[in-house]
Amino acid sequence: MTTSNLLKLGVAGICLVMIGCERDVSYSDDIQPILEASCNQCHDKAAEGEAVSGLSLKTYDDLMGGTQYGKVVVPGSAMSSALYLTVAGKTAPEIRMPPHHDESFAQGKGAQLSAHQIELIERWINAGAPNN
Repeated sequence: MTTSNLLKLGVAGICLVMIGCERDVSYSDDIQPILEASCNQCHDKAAEGEAVSGLSLKTYDDLMGGTQYGKVVVPGSAMSSALYLTVAGKTAPEIRMPPHHDESFAQGKGAQLSAHQIELIERWINAGAPNN
């Protein structure tokens, strides 16, 4: 094999690795830290968000239990999951989460999740929302 062919084979291999090796999203490594940093302030037992909606995000089981109105995660379908829709800004502004409006900013809350964090939540739900 010539040096040129080896180089082409190496480049092709690197491209395949970069395209095909997107790692699985983990609840414990990826999703739970997002919820802890951005959501648990309001959606922890006895906090405002939990009191209003019945949604605690403290544990995987709490998240999957949903709210008093129903499930917030539909495994396999981010577009059917209120969790994804509210953090991705695909709902009415008054129900987007975390709330990012003047009143929430004044209370020290409300920074919108990053595009990367939203993508992780979407990928995790679309992968079946595993407890991994």
